[in-house]
Amino acid sequence: MKLKYLILSSVLAWLPMTSAIAAGQVEVLHWWTSSGEAKSVKILKHMMEQQGHSWKDFAVAGGGGESAMTVLKMRAVSGNPPTAAQLKGHDIQEWGRLGFLTSLDSVAQQEHWDNVLSPVVANIMKYNGHYVAVPINVHRVNWLWVNPKVLKAVGVKVPTTLAEFFIAADKIKAAGFVVLAHGGQPWQDATLFESIALAVLGSADYRKAFVDLDMTVINSDKMVNVFRQFKHMKAYIDPQAEGRHWNAATEMVIDGQAAMQFMGDWAKGEFAQAGQQPGKDYLCVPAPGTQHQFTFNIDSLAFFKLKGTEADNIAQYDLAKTLLMPSFQRVFNLNKGSIPVRLDMDMSAFDQCALDSMKAFKQASLSGDLVPSFSQNLATTADVQSAIVDVVSEFFNQADSNPTLAPSRLARAIKSAI
Repeated sequence: MKLKYLILSSVLAWLPMTSAIAAGQVEVLHWWTSSGEAKSVKILKHMMEQQGHSWKDFAVAGGGGESAMTVLKMRAVSGNPPTAAQLKGHDIQEWGRLGFLTSLDSVAQQEHWDNVLSPVVANIMKYNGHYVAVPINVHRVNWLWVNPKVLKAVGVKVPTTLAEFFIAADKIKAAGFVVLAHGGQPWQDATLFESIALAVLGSADYRKAFVDLDMTVINSDKMVNVFRQFKHMKAYIDPQAEGRHWNAATEMVIDGQAAMQFMGDWAKGEFAQAGQQPGKDYLCVPAPGTQHQFTFNIDSLAFFKLKGTEADNIAQYDLAKTLLMPSFQRVFNLNKGSIPVRLDMDMSAFDQCALDSMKAFKQASLSGDLVPSFSQNLATTADVQSAIVDVVSEFFNQADSNPTLAPSRLARAIKSAI
């Protein structure tokens, strides 16, 4: 309990008091409803109240699904949008084209956002060169979670390439362990496929295929190899994987039933909840073949044009500023398992996995190896993403699927969704 109040006190110490005259209301549409996320929202609420504003929480349970977008569309069309809403990637651009989003350039200039954000991230937050959204965190998707005791028992090392992975996998399977903890759900299939695609294609061709939708790359021999390597993974997944949730798969690694899992850094919370320590009880390493690459996902809030009072506009400005304050960045990301989006953060409170992730994020930002995740709906439109996931998952789960034919099916599906 003391720690809770200590964290809150340190957060609030960053904030200037605002006079009651400027008090406005912020209403935020989001789906941060898990326990860790809810803690962060509660602190954000306190931070806004400390500045004299009231908070109206518009949480939508059930994650970032259609229910949230349906509510948002109804509110926007009726002329009563919330202060901000949780949007990302191409959705930000679409709402910008519709004319609903407001410019945040004034707060961005005052707070020097261009100096503390990766240009790749900053560009996603802009529409026509103007900030209209605020990034809050960075998730690394291309992680491999490893039980070191299983690998030690079998006598294999952590694989750093796909070739090494398959060699180790054969030995692990022969020893009676499940090699790959996996949940047979389409988005999990796509998450696995994405890391393999990044390893086989490289950053440049990954971007051409899944961001630019370049049909030359999609129909290439390299893409055939992506599907071939992807299909090979199926042999190392247990027969009970169908319908398994991702966290249940993580538990298999924690319990020593399985050796490894491909999953984003949100899996770290499961290890922490089990009382395990990174580097000792589990390892977090880049997916094989992607050591210098970083597939990222971002939580962000887009800000809407308001018809309310001047006080509400001031509150909106203060909310945008607060989201990128180091104090909130620290609390939010410690609770969520992600890393701060600011490049100038003090990372002393974070664990080794987060430190490794931040180092890789900075390096990839400079080298051109920072690429958006299509499996997490950041690289392309929702329609195209859905088409890719459908093809990938169907291919993975059909016994007679042919890697040679898969790229052409993928190309047709993408063309139909554009």
